[in-house]
Amino acid sequence: MLSRLRGALSFSGYLINTLLWTPLVMLLGLVKLLPFAPLQHGCTVLIDTIATWWISINNANQRLFSRTKMITHSLPQLSAQQWYLVVANHQSWVDILMLQHLFNRKIPFLKFFLKWELIYVPFLGLAWWALDFPFMRRYSKSFLKKHPHLKGKDQETTRKACAKFHNKPVSVMNFVEGTRFTIDKQQRQKSPYKQLLKPKVGGVALSLDAMDGKLNTLLDVTIYYPGGIPSFWDFLCGRVDRVELHVEQHCLEAVNQLNYQDRDGKTAYQSWLNQIWHHKAGKLAQLGSLHRKTDT
Repeated sequence: MLSRLRGALSFSGYLINTLLWTPLVMLLGLVKLLPFAPLQHGCTVLIDTIATWWISINNANQRLFSRTKMITHSLPQLSAQQWYLVVANHQSWVDILMLQHLFNRKIPFLKFFLKWELIYVPFLGLAWWALDFPFMRRYSKSFLKKHPHLKGKDQETTRKACAKFHNKPVSVMNFVEGTRFTIDKQQRQKSPYKQLLKPKVGGVALSLDAMDGKLNTLLDVTIYYPGGIPSFWDFLCGRVDRVELHVEQHCLEAVNQLNYQDRDGKTAYQSWLNQIWHHKAGKLAQLGSLHRKTDT
C-alpha cells in the first residue's frame, strides 16, 4: 500500500512538472517557426534551458520518492560545449530517466531519435517536436518495393533533423537495438548476446554522416539493473534499489571517415558497432557476476 502511494505521488510529480513546462516549450517552438535566424537560435537556447530545469526537477522527484541509488562505475571528463553521440543498451523506460539524470548539465541536452508515431503522444509529442527531437519513419523492404519513391526518405529526414544541430553543441542519443530488450525478442532475433539485442548501425551512420564530423566523441553507456529489468511503475513505487551505469568514451575520428553508402564502408561500420556490443555484453556479464558474489 505504501509503495503504491509513493508511486502515485511520484507519478503526480512527473505529470505536474511536465504540464508546467510543456505550454511554454510549445509556444517557443511555434515562435521558432518564424524565418529569423537569431530568433530561432534564441528560442532553441531557451527551450534547452527549460528542458534542463525539467530534468533537474524530475531528478529531485526521483530522490524524494523512488530513492533509487545510481552507481556510476566510470565517468570520463565531459563538457557541455562539445558534441556527443550517445549509445546505450535499452531494457526499460527507466533507461531514459537514468540517462537524463546521469548527463544533466554535464553534456548538452540529449536529443533522442523517436518513432514518428510518438509525435501523437499528448503534450509530450509536441514538446519533443519543439525540442528538435528527430522523428523517424522506418520503411520495411517489402513496403519500399511497393513504394520505391520513398527509398532514401529516412536519410533525407535524418539530414534535415541534424542540420539544426550544427550551430549549437548537442548530444544525439541512439538506442541502437531499435527496441527494448526482452528474452522473447532476443530468441526470435537469434542474438548472440545473452542480455542484448543485435545492434543496428543505420541510425548511427546516418547521424554521423549528417553531422559532417561534428559528432567526434562517442559515449557508450552500459545500463545494468541488479534486481532485474524494472517496469516504470516499479521505479515510481521505489522498488528499484539501485541502477549501475558504466560509461566509456571513444573517439569517432576514424569512424567518421567511413562511407555507409559503400558496401565496404557499411561492413566496417557494422564491425565497429559489433565490437562495442561484444564488449558491452562482457561488461553486463561482469556486473552480473559481481552482483551475485555480493549477494552470497
